[in-house]
Amino acid sequence: MQYSIGVEYALHCLVYLIDNEEDSSIGIKELSTFQGVSETYLSKIFSKLSKNGIVSSVPGVKGGYKLAKTPEEISFWDVIEAVEGPKPIFQCKNIKDNGYLYRENICSSAPSSCTINLVMLSAEEKMRDFLRSKTLSWLNEELDRVLPNQIREETRKYFTKSSLYKTNISCNSLKRNM
Repeated sequence: MQYSIGVEYALHCLVYLIDNEEDSSIGIKELSTFQGVSETYLSKIFSKLSKNGIVSSVPGVKGGYKLAKTPEEISFWDVIEAVEGPKPIFQCKNIKDNGYLYRENICSSAPSSCTINLVMLSAEEKMRDFLRSKTLSWLNEELDRVLPNQIREETRKYFTKSSLYKTNISCNSLKRNM
């Protein structure tokens, strides 16, 4: 099982939106520059996040994105499902029905549910429950705990509307620590 890197970009970018003032937004250009990823790629991710009600877009020249819900209401699973889609990780193809005994109709009266599929779906549900328990609010608090205060402050300053500050900061030094 592997999630795309888009999930990681989404989670990082959503954390940057937490401290944003309620009446302002952060543009894709700012987010993509900070993350070192193309605007086009990040736009596709944010389109999915918007479609799923995680962020809302603010139109206009100074527009961008802001959280559509509180950080406590946005779980890791919400973000994963928005970026990756709702399909299950394990996709049972019912290959047991291709086995010799089923092909030859020797076991045609046997139950048709696949035990392997049931186990995999159960494990996936446990993982989803865990990811639902981790929210953006939790992530923000965890980053405050594990990252140096300077990194957190420099990141917050970067996303303020002060373009003077942005020209004086080295994005590469910040990204290395995130």
